[in-house]
Amino acid sequence: MKRPIILLAAALVLAACSPANPPAETSGACELSDDDFRTEGILEAIPIRATFLDEISWDIPHQNWGVREWDADFRAMKHMGINTVVLIRAGLGRWIAAPFECPLESEEVHYPPADLVEMFLTLADKYDMAFYFGIYDSGKYWQEGLFQREIDLNRKLIDEVWAKYGHHRSFQGWYLSQEISRRTKNMSRIYAELGRHAKEISGGLKTMISPYIHGIKTDQVMSGDRALSVEEHRREWNEILGNIAGAVDILAFQDGQVDYHELYDYLTVNKALADKYGMECWTNLESFDRDMPIRFLPIKWEKLLLKLDAARRAGMRNVITFEFSHFMSPHSAYPQAGHLYDRYCDYFGIDNPYADR
Repeated sequence: MKRPIILLAAALVLAACSPANPPAETSGACELSDDDFRTEGILEAIPIRATFLDEISWDIPHQNWGVREWDADFRAMKHMGINTVVLIRAGLGRWIAAPFECPLESEEVHYPPADLVEMFLTLADKYDMAFYFGIYDSGKYWQEGLFQREIDLNRKLIDEVWAKYGHHRSFQGWYLSQEISRRTKNMSRIYAELGRHAKEISGGLKTMISPYIHGIKTDQVMSGDRALSVEEHRREWNEILGNIAGAVDILAFQDGQVDYHELYDYLTVNKALADKYGMECWTNLESFDRDMPIRFLPIKWEKLLLKLDAARRAGMRNVITFEFSHFMSPHSAYPQAGHLYDRYCDYFGIDNPYADR
């Protein structure tokens, strides 16, 4: 007598799951919440307050945005709590972000179709953000040891940019865009001379650098070089920072070239060195994932949270990410980036108008 009852129950289950009676998840309703499955919150993050703007890209794809898309993205940044945007570079090699006269006259560069510097400053004005201008990276002079050529070119560019764009109230700082680790210590000449010049011409606006740690995830080490220990990192950067003290105000080491379990140790060294030389210590939180075989995809939320917790424990003054628009934005070409935005807003209790996109 039990068999007909079992068959009837099975028929009812199949009917409930048939296309005529779709499960709740496919009809748009979900009665579950992430809170139902969240583990004990032992990690405590500090918020991201700044992002780079990577329009002159090196190794990530372009999203081909115009002012409408950028306006929407600035709005999403502001809603998340970002108050500072940093143009990662005015140009790289032949590509430039605006029709700057000095590289157009002296370098083999392409004339750009839009003035992205004016666009970003206008949007930063609109959304009450601070804008930092990133200088030109020749991609050759400083890497070939021709440091003075890199310096002379950028001195002219800094003069031109301040004269043309300095009236914007959002123009609040400079970014010295040449990225180094321990291998190019003579780069301190560029940081020192250009940092001082930028500050002098602009009435003391802050300058920032974002070098990287020579850790196990650098291209050089993955190609067979040796990673620096924490103590070696301390010694080498003590020398470099001693050479640029007074010219650089903000030190924001990239956080992605070391493993997660050792990041805190390097961050504490960075903080101690910044304190020693009178610099603000930020961390450059990479919101892309270096652990994947594809360069580059948005990072896993768990990894981002772990790094933000390490930054808090190490006493970082601020967090800048590389970078919001590709790897955290609800408007990104990567769907995973929008989900990262969702998880971030959930964690910090931010009302998220993009959750139903």
